[in-house]
Amino acid sequence: MHITPLIWLITIAVTIAFFVFEFFVHVRKPHEPTIAESARWSVFYISLALLFGVGIGMVSGWNFGGEYFAGYLTEKALSIDNLFVFLIVMTGFAVPKAFQQKVLMIGIIIALIMRGAFIAVGATLIENVSWIFYIFGALLLVLAYRQAFSDHESDPANGKIVKFARKVLPITDDYHGDKIAVKIDGKRFFTPMLLTIVAIGFIDLVFAVDSIPAIYGLTNEAYIVFTANAFALMGLRQLYFLIGGLLERLVYLAQGLAVILAFIGVKLVFHALHVNELPFINGGQHVEWAPEIPIWFSLVFIGLTIAVATVLSLRKTRGDARRDEVEVAADAKEGRL
Repeated sequence: MHITPLIWLITIAVTIAFFVFEFFVHVRKPHEPTIAESARWSVFYISLALLFGVGIGMVSGWNFGGEYFAGYLTEKALSIDNLFVFLIVMTGFAVPKAFQQKVLMIGIIIALIMRGAFIAVGATLIENVSWIFYIFGALLLVLAYRQAFSDHESDPANGKIVKFARKVLPITDDYHGDKIAVKIDGKRFFTPMLLTIVAIGFIDLVFAVDSIPAIYGLTNEAYIVFTANAFALMGLRQLYFLIGGLLERLVYLAQGLAVILAFIGVKLVFHALHVNELPFINGGQHVEWAPEIPIWFSLVFIGLTIAVATVLSLRKTRGDARRDEVEVAADAKEGRL
């Protein structure tokens, strides 16, 4: 896949333009988006991402198109999990609904910058160090295990970084609109808005460690890695308000993501064996029996895993709700008796 510096420049410029547009049209004036507004823009950004993938397939070949779609699906699923943690952060800091857009926007921009840096480092490592695939594969298997058994129950308002920020910075107890800093009696104070952004920035760093090795397990093309990440983050703000209630019902999303990360981890290890140059593994020769998992299989596997996790999550929460209704009705009946 041949991507010229001009195409890179245009892509980055258009990405920045979208976020500038988002800020001035939607975020600059604090308000809580309606469901209709969030739905329209979510559909717009998802459609744009899918059209871009079709464009890659038509111009560069459907193997690259498949890599993009597999990467986009994976990054979107990881981003939705990211949203779940954002929801916990917003609740922990009691961010007013009208100001949550600004926090999300800043968080998404931080995420894109961090992922961009990780993409550049990853591309350099892959080009110069073939055994890095062993490291990426092992990292994803560890992350898959942690993802499977994470409960997202930690309180971000009491995290170590936030506690450190509270010690070294003068922080007000209350919000002052959507301002990050205010002057009180001639002295400058920071508001809880800054602490929220600090917490989200740290979360973005953690998720970048997950997402970049994961997508490099699906494609070696830095351009596909960047665009899949950019499109996964575009519209994430609207998606937060659209599926805010649904996030709590996706109880098996973490397990689904764990399966995906483990699958990509195994795929990376197989690829590392296939291109092996380490002298203490097979005498430094390529391991011919190691299979190269085709991209179409990766795409189908990732799509099915997300679908199954979603269906099972909704079925479980619906069943739990019905059981609760039955128990409440039974308790009420016993009380009357």
